[in-house]
Amino acid sequence: MAVKIRLARHGAKKSPYYRVVVSDARSPRDGRFIEEVGRYNPCTEPAYIKLDLEKIDAWLKNGAQPTETVAKLVARAKDGA
Repeated sequence: MAVKIRLARHGAKKSPYYRVVVSDARSPRDGRFIEEVGRYNPCTEPAYIKLDLEKIDAWLKNGAQPTETVAKLVARAKDGA
């Protein structure tokens, strides 16, 4: 099973917030997921990023592939910015 760490969109029209989830690559964007590992809200100033880095690292060691956006968010969270 190909597993991805990606964003699932929630919120109202034109005011999104995202959950960072681990899901099967074949499932829809907002569909079933295995585990929620964080949240991201780009509409606030500064953007709200809350990630469980321990869980993300464990999934990465097990072979999960992050999307480009999630990889950037993880890098920002690890830098503390």
